[in-house]
Amino acid sequence: MPRLLKRIIIFLLLAPILLPQAVAAPVQINGLRTWQAPDHTRLVFDLSAPVDYKLFSLDNPSRLVVDIKNTALQQGLPAPEADDAYLKGIRSAVKDNKDLRVVLDLQGKSSFKSFLLKPYKQYSDRLVIDLYHAESSKQKVVKKVAPRSTGLRDLVIAIDAGHGGEDPGARGRHGTNEKDVVLAIARQLARAVDRERGMRSVLIRKGDYYLSLRQRTVLARKNKADLFVSIHADAFEDRRVRGASVYILSRNGASDEAARWLAEKENSADLIGGVSLDDKDNMLASVLLDLSQNATIESSYNVAEQVIKALQPVGKLHKRSVQQAGFAVLKAPDIPSLLIESAFISNPREERELRSARHQRAMSAAVLKGIRAYFTKYAPPGTLYAARRHIIARGDTLSEIAHQYRVSVASLRNVNQLHGDTVRVGQVLRIPAAGEG
Repeated sequence: MPRLLKRIIIFLLLAPILLPQAVAAPVQINGLRTWQAPDHTRLVFDLSAPVDYKLFSLDNPSRLVVDIKNTALQQGLPAPEADDAYLKGIRSAVKDNKDLRVVLDLQGKSSFKSFLLKPYKQYSDRLVIDLYHAESSKQKVVKKVAPRSTGLRDLVIAIDAGHGGEDPGARGRHGTNEKDVVLAIARQLARAVDRERGMRSVLIRKGDYYLSLRQRTVLARKNKADLFVSIHADAFEDRRVRGASVYILSRNGASDEAARWLAEKENSADLIGGVSLDDKDNMLASVLLDLSQNATIESSYNVAEQVIKALQPVGKLHKRSVQQAGFAVLKAPDIPSLLIESAFISNPREERELRSARHQRAMSAAVLKGIRAYFTKYAPPGTLYAARRHIIARGDTLSEIAHQYRVSVASLRNVNQLHGDTVRVGQVLRIPAAGEG
């Protein structure tokens, strides 16, 4: 028998034994990353391939066991952060000579959810585990409303820093992550808003963790936001492209969202402009939703125009007019919403500016100036902002207005950026608080 034919016969005889061994090469766990959010801790296992796994919890002490079939660790597992509210420790052991058991020691009784993610951009396959307090797996919002003897409320400005956690967003040439610089700008804006009498900020993402786009709008609605501002940084292949842009929701995006809301209205406790849809027929619900969305888009456009004007002195604008797109984060049907692309992180000059605390402050001050200009004209009834404005009527003079509100003419000029005493009919003046201006 020829030697080659003999080798082929031997291979075919051994194939049923050899092939399972080749297929059974263990999946590698290349690392574990943890992220803390206000309502949960997320663990992300980076994998070389998809895995089969099983989770179960144990009590006394509380722990979560993760059995991952045919898997090997490439490196040791990290210790959780000392201030982690859910996770106390992480340990592992080999099971049945081929499987991996990971034990998560918990701070107390917790609920959990898990899922696999396919490779995406710089990420490989991943196993994700989220830990929550046992009583609820939903985001809880603590409303901090300062009591006021006047009975008037503050305007609530929801400020959303894009991306976060395992989603870094765009990345600059010198290693700057979008998620980090937009969080810095969002924090600066929140501080500026909180210094503004009659306004209160709500930071949607307070640290380096992941929030879904839907969670962000849900949080804004739970906090009864009057305005939603999402901060991002753009990127493009051509590094020369630069400048800021401001987006609102497009009509097509609104139509898609309307269909989703109408389909889910029976199972949803959400309100549209303060009106529940669950007891309305489809025609009436559609009309109410359309009216709410149209008014919201118009308000979004008006505030976006003011923000664009205020951003002009800060740096180059990529787009000088309000842009419209179907961004999911802008789809709250009863909250005016805008998305600010603060700069191009792919442009080396703008990447440096985004990292600069001085530029971050200038950007946040400009955004607040635009927000202030909008609410000076369109503050909702029952707010301090609505109570502290005056619409010029025929015959009004600056000195008479100052006397009426018991403020100085100088402070009126300062807060309204007036260069003289001339006012025009229909002009809206903001009335300074005591000691302001």
